[in-house]
Amino acid sequence: MMGYEVIILGGGPAGLTAAIYTARASLKTLLLDKEIPGGQLNDTTEIENFPGFEVAISGPELMERTRKQAERFGVEIKLEEAVDIQWGNEKNDHVVVTDQERYHAPVVIIATGAAPVELPAEGAKEFKGRGLSYCAVCDGYFFKGKNLIEIGAGDSGFTEALFLTKFANEIRMVVRHPKDDPKAIRAKDRLLVEKVLKNPKVKFIWNSVVEQLKGTGKVEAVALRDLTTGKRFEQTDVSGVFVNIGHKPATAFLQGKLKMDDEGYLVTDMRTRTKISGVFGVGDVRKFSGEYAQAVIAAADGCIAALEAEKYIQDRQWSFGG
Repeated sequence: MMGYEVIILGGGPAGLTAAIYTARASLKTLLLDKEIPGGQLNDTTEIENFPGFEVAISGPELMERTRKQAERFGVEIKLEEAVDIQWGNEKNDHVVVTDQERYHAPVVIIATGAAPVELPAEGAKEFKGRGLSYCAVCDGYFFKGKNLIEIGAGDSGFTEALFLTKFANEIRMVVRHPKDDPKAIRAKDRLLVEKVLKNPKVKFIWNSVVEQLKGTGKVEAVALRDLTTGKRFEQTDVSGVFVNIGHKPATAFLQGKLKMDDEGYLVTDMRTRTKISGVFGVGDVRKFSGEYAQAVIAAADGCIAALEAEKYIQDRQWSFGG
């Protein structure tokens, strides 16, 4: 069993930032990820709102640079999936079990992220990043003057629709319930709903679901089905589809081991600390940050956790002699 001072689970912006900070503090750091580090940004074509880049940068390139920066400071990165954790305490290290090995460390930073619930429609995987987006803040700018579909009638969906009015010619919100059904609009922020309802750029397609995305290389049309009549119809002048039907945090392997809310997000304090000593939750895996789902917020979380981890290890060594 190999020992480290810090083990980080997840190689997105939160995990990589945490790794940079812990390694620069001369803490022996291991970062584990089941895939190539980068998280959801590996599926993002262009990023224009991350500080420090005067021109757009692709998600994969941004994450590759961040990974190389972490490795330059001595972070060890292994492509292994964490399948179990055995908690220690202030005197005994935590043990992380992967699909290949066992590791131990006094600090574990969980940065496994969350993934958007994907649209269950034909063509959804094919057109992801080619007109289908799960982040209006990330991609809305690229659809200036276009007609868009917004899927999701909760607060997040209405927030996205309002945001997209800054760029798009028209946003058509697809709602799976009839207009007069109390369940039609799930958003609880009534002021937000009123703003969207009054916005002339927003139209509604009630009692319908998106069944198929169509196009050559990019989204050019959307096929929908009326849930009452079963009739299929198309929107042929659509250039983009934005989906906001929820996120699912990657915490299944931690069920029963850490406190979570009803949706599976880790419960932490504002310093990213969980109830287990030396264990931190950062980025989209914790509720606060997951609500925003922005790389810069995830990176900030990683920084906070790393600074807290350094302090925790110093205090631990002082009290218990290492």
